[in-house]
Amino acid sequence: MAKNRFHDGPGPSQRQLRVGELIRRTLSEVLARGDIHDPELNRLSITVGEVRTSPDLKVAMVYVLPLGGRGQDEVLDLLKRNRSELRRVVGKKLQLKFAPELRFQLDETFDRMDDTRRLFDQEAVRRDLDQ
Repeated sequence: MAKNRFHDGPGPSQRQLRVGELIRRTLSEVLARGDIHDPELNRLSITVGEVRTSPDLKVAMVYVLPLGGRGQDEVLDLLKRNRSELRRVVGKKLQLKFAPELRFQLDETFDRMDDTRRLFDQEAVRRDLDQ
């Protein structure tokens, strides 16, 4: 079985959580203000839901979702195209010794929440929960 570099041991360390949240806030601000030199990226509203860092803080998995959920592939392509500039901005603003490599992935948390809500709305499930 392949080792997942984002889930070593019982869970992320306080340091991983703190740095991940700082990266999330920084990326959210940069994307909201349109600080990147790409007009295509700046015209989009992108939510940065979560950032998970590897234990050595060299890789940051950034979970994103475009406003309204439309144009997901376009958003990922634009973020990947501007990855080096975003990495440079994160490193500069957070004054990190090494700026982590940014990897972008769609945030499917909201889809899972909707699926869970639909599941709980089913009559058979409600009946089981009421017992």
